[in-house]
Amino acid sequence: MDPLAVRTAHPPISERSQLMSLREEALDTARMRILLLVALFVFIAFLGLMRIVYLGSSDRAYAATTLEEALLPARGEITDRNGVPLARMFPAYSLWFNPDAMGDGGAPLVNSPAYVAAGLKAIFPDMDQAKIEARLASGKAGYLRRRVLPEEANRVQELGELALEMPQEPDRHYPQGSMAAHVLGHVAADGHGRVGMEQVLDERLRDPALRGTPVALSIDMRVQGALEDELERGMKLNDAMGAAGIVLDVDTGEVLALASLPEFNPNKIDQEGASNMFNRVTNQVYELGSTFKPLTVAAAIDAGVVKDFGRRWDAKTVHIGKSRLRDSHSYGETLNVAQTLIHSSNTVTARIADELGAERLRRTMMDLGMHERPYIELPARGHPIWPGEDWPRIRNMTVSYGHGIAVTPLHLASAYAAMVNGGTWRPATLHKLAPGEAPRGRRVFKESTSSRMRQLLRMISIYGTGRNADAPGYRVGGKTGSAEKPGQGGYRRTSLISTFAAAFPMDRPRYVVVTMLDEPRGTVASSYQRTAAWNAAPIVGRLVPRIGPMLGVRPDERRDVDISDLKPLIPGADK
Repeated sequence: MDPLAVRTAHPPISERSQLMSLREEALDTARMRILLLVALFVFIAFLGLMRIVYLGSSDRAYAATTLEEALLPARGEITDRNGVPLARMFPAYSLWFNPDAMGDGGAPLVNSPAYVAAGLKAIFPDMDQAKIEARLASGKAGYLRRRVLPEEANRVQELGELALEMPQEPDRHYPQGSMAAHVLGHVAADGHGRVGMEQVLDERLRDPALRGTPVALSIDMRVQGALEDELERGMKLNDAMGAAGIVLDVDTGEVLALASLPEFNPNKIDQEGASNMFNRVTNQVYELGSTFKPLTVAAAIDAGVVKDFGRRWDAKTVHIGKSRLRDSHSYGETLNVAQTLIHSSNTVTARIADELGAERLRRTMMDLGMHERPYIELPARGHPIWPGEDWPRIRNMTVSYGHGIAVTPLHLASAYAAMVNGGTWRPATLHKLAPGEAPRGRRVFKESTSSRMRQLLRMISIYGTGRNADAPGYRVGGKTGSAEKPGQGGYRRTSLISTFAAAFPMDRPRYVVVTMLDEPRGTVASSYQRTAAWNAAPIVGRLVPRIGPMLGVRPDERRDVDISDLKPLIPGADK
């Protein structure tokens, strides 16, 4: 064999050693790279596991955008106490003007701005055509309208203008329309709540960790609807400029219904709606007149000033310096306490307050919260016109029958709840309370005083100014109040605030109802009378039979408050 061929087939030993060494180095390098890759994957997996553990144990689990969060509404839902939706998010269309939609640098619209504005006006009759035309002509991008219905969006598309885009975005919707608007408020364009519970709950409703759970209010939409309906009817029948009402649970302070008219529609805030957002129940203070008389009598009973209900009090005109306190009608020279409330005597109430003393009446009013803004979650709460620390004799007398002090209807409702529920005042709330969650409150009246006031309030509805509120079988008790509105140079005799404050059923009170009409006029419906006995009281008389069964109160004409010991004090009551 040729030696050269042998050398070519079998390299020398030194060369083979070098090749083996290079092969080993390559294998070592490959192993190292594999180990590094494995280590990197293990490290990444470890970091991922630690992140999962951290997020699972921290509230910040909701900080990142996850599939679960993406499926949540942008704002939490609000419901009534029975789960009826009051405010929720839903996908809606908006009308957006995009002048660059054509993309050729030419005119943004196919047709003239005037032609397009006229077309939009035909779709949206409330749209300001001149403003829209000017906006289109300016070439400035932006919203032309929000909350566009699908059928409206289709009609916009039919205009054939690419610049009129219809983006879909989440929108706040109020399924009940204007119902309970003053309780709910609305959501502004910036996504934040305004006015009502939308403002109060804004942070809670926007929190990703909480917005999947609806917030239940104390409102019962069945009761709310009935209240608004009867207030609107009373407003129209008596040609009043406004109305307000509240239904309150006497034992918990929960608000079952709260209405202020005129109302607004939170789905569409226009100029008229914005002007109607003022809440007459919680934000407007009024002199509520004779509805204060039972509170004064209760304070006098509690203090021992009124012990003998057969005692006759002087009912003639009260003379204090240059002031004269009179009754609207003459009821005789003397009256007992029952007659005083039934006939609504200013003069006897003033004399009872005079004997009670300013400090004791003032303390009772403070215990009822009359000197502070009303207790409720709503941001709009009116500050009372409070007489101050030192009440002169004449001020004490006028406050006793609801003049010289101005409070909200909510103040009055909470005070009446304390007067009939056994004597305990509790703050009002718009949150649904679970059993046992009602606040303890503070005692204002003795239980015996509360029991006596239930008798007297019931007598007013049977024999006195509250007869038009007496719903058969529901044992309504309450007091009217008609006060002149103050104006320049004194009180305006032609402008009244008419109020009826009531509770039912009086043998075991469960709910307080306050209705108020602002500047009612004498009409055929009210026999041309303007006082509460003829306009505010009938609203309660119609409302209670509607809401009673909804609230578990059935009519029962076999039951009533035992007033047998007071009947002899009222001439003709035994007939």
